[in-house]
Amino acid sequence: MSLQRFSQCSLAAAIAVAFSSMPSMAETNQDKDIEKIAVWSTGVKASSMYLNKENIATKQADHLSDLLRTIPGVDVGGAHSLNQRITIRSMDDKDLDISIDGARQNTYMYHHLGNLQIHADILQSVEIQVGSNSVLNGGLGGAVRFKTKQARDLLEQKQRFGGRVQISAGDNSGSNYSVTGYGLLTDDVDFLAYYNFVDRDNYEVGGGKILNENGEVFPGTDGMVKGLAGEIDDALIKFGLDLTEAQRVQFSYEKYTDEGNYSYRPDMGLATDLAITNALKVPLLWPTKLTRDTATINYQLSTNTTQVEAAIYTSTSELWRDEMGWAENPAFAMWAGVITGEATNSGFNILAETFVDGSISQELTYGIDYVKHDTDYTAKGEAGSNSSEEESTTLSLFVQDRIALNDQFTVIPGVRFDDYSIDSNLIDDDFTETSLALAFEFQASNDLLFKLSGTEIFKGPEIAEVFAGAGNNDLANPDIDAETGLNVELSFAYRVEVGEGELSTGATVFDTQINDYIYDYATPPEGSGVRSWKDNIGDLSVDGYEAYINYELKDLSFGITLSDAESELSAFTQYKDLDNARLDRQQGSTISAHANYELSALNLALNWEVLTVSDVDAGIDLDGASVDNSKDGYTVHNISAKWTPEQFEGLTVIFGVDNLFDEYYASQSSRTGLSFHPRFKELYLQDYEPGRNIKATIAYSF
Repeated sequence: MSLQRFSQCSLAAAIAVAFSSMPSMAETNQDKDIEKIAVWSTGVKASSMYLNKENIATKQADHLSDLLRTIPGVDVGGAHSLNQRITIRSMDDKDLDISIDGARQNTYMYHHLGNLQIHADILQSVEIQVGSNSVLNGGLGGAVRFKTKQARDLLEQKQRFGGRVQISAGDNSGSNYSVTGYGLLTDDVDFLAYYNFVDRDNYEVGGGKILNENGEVFPGTDGMVKGLAGEIDDALIKFGLDLTEAQRVQFSYEKYTDEGNYSYRPDMGLATDLAITNALKVPLLWPTKLTRDTATINYQLSTNTTQVEAAIYTSTSELWRDEMGWAENPAFAMWAGVITGEATNSGFNILAETFVDGSISQELTYGIDYVKHDTDYTAKGEAGSNSSEEESTTLSLFVQDRIALNDQFTVIPGVRFDDYSIDSNLIDDDFTETSLALAFEFQASNDLLFKLSGTEIFKGPEIAEVFAGAGNNDLANPDIDAETGLNVELSFAYRVEVGEGELSTGATVFDTQINDYIYDYATPPEGSGVRSWKDNIGDLSVDGYEAYINYELKDLSFGITLSDAESELSAFTQYKDLDNARLDRQQGSTISAHANYELSALNLALNWEVLTVSDVDAGIDLDGASVDNSKDGYTVHNISAKWTPEQFEGLTVIFGVDNLFDEYYASQSSRTGLSFHPRFKELYLQDYEPGRNIKATIAYSF
């Protein structure tokens, strides 16, 4: 088979995605057919590599870490359902642009929680920009775009209505079921109704023993992590209308609820929870409820030369907790009450792409992004009530042109304008910034592509976390500056036919410089009366690499990925004690491998993957453990098999084992290490991951 150039064939979607500033909205008919192969799976595209969609179908992902952790440069910390934290190149979710169906999801609710509430089962696709390498994205560390399933992607040819039921269970995780109905009300109107219920259990750690920093069994534990058991309800309804052959509008509403008797600090391990609970003589578990309500209108336009995607949305997250348990200790009775924090993102965005043919081919991408973030805090109890609110708005305009000078050389200039306004207890001000980007691509041959890019970055000071008072305890800092910087990347992609198979490989080296880095826990001015404040503490550098190699031969495919990202702060004079500090979420060098084999005669797909993360030595870090912040490495194996029997059309059975060898570990993007607290003394923060989990899923589509 002859090979076409990257810019002209589906190979670009598979390999050269690592080098495009954003996946193209244009698809070939062949691409659409491929996406129909596994209708209830999640396609994952990342700028650091490519994963085949069918591989994701076997993972039985009940946490985002199951889906994304083996992507080079990406990790998901937080073992609790309330604490899913996506980390890219050591930068956490506060420094990323995250959206669901175009609706922005950056809601800084509580520093003990993650900023994202979503269950992997409903996802149609995930697009990850590893690093800020385009003016189309505003995050310091990159962007993550989740898209949920829709009816027309699930219907078979000539099918007008369909449905699906699924039941899953794990011996160390809990169970869930989902019900979905979808179809065509008319030739132009489609609908999807989805409901997923998850009954989460407390789980046992690897090895069945919860250990302290000395490797001894922690008193009062039996190997089970308390404070995890709860229920998740996720309901989604969508209606789509094809206005014309070229235009489509879609209305969707999703309600996500996570409720249970949870630990007070879901990001910290059971050892810390028990130590604090025993010292204060208050409950270990607290009635907690986190909800997200998102309403979105999406619009699509597709012509021969122009593609447009637009969204207008409102997304409200609310965290509620009954803290009357403080009254069990008379010394803290004044703290007893019911706490509520609410954060609302509302806004709109338009992304358009126009193709211009001529003596010089151009691909112009341009758009607008507006988001308003409002927070509202309320506390009601015996000692009275308290409330606070803050808001910020961001308006971004951007344009990027992909100019093909000839068959080999392409230049990609871009410019972005951000107007950021913040009204908070920290600061009331406006920030504006014009950011530039420039990239060069060299098509050395049909199979080999190089890219060099540089992108300026910008981020204004954030409003405060809502659940801790929405800034009512913040010390004002009118002199705080916005973060700016530059991300530079050099990458290549190569594909070649080897025997009857196909080998693809690629790598990216990067260097990110963030000037005037903002730290939430900087040492405050003397006499201020507060423990910490937000301030610019220095210039931060993050550098490293991602690489991958994949091979496909008929029914067999396997691959290896490698990644590493190291961060270092050059501190300002007043913060010299933080000089050379690293980001707390920094991981050790990471290697992942996967292998997939399809036994076509038996309709059986087998999958194996392994993730190995090296140790991280102790050192100065930002917001890490204060006594011992070294991180232990670990190796985790997962296996799975998917069977689709011919004699039972529509039936799918998946069986798998996560953490096959029962590894005792914590993700290095989670809380780890040993700290000292003046009241509670030593606190072991280890956020233990689950041990071996045997899982099974039965699904039937009709």
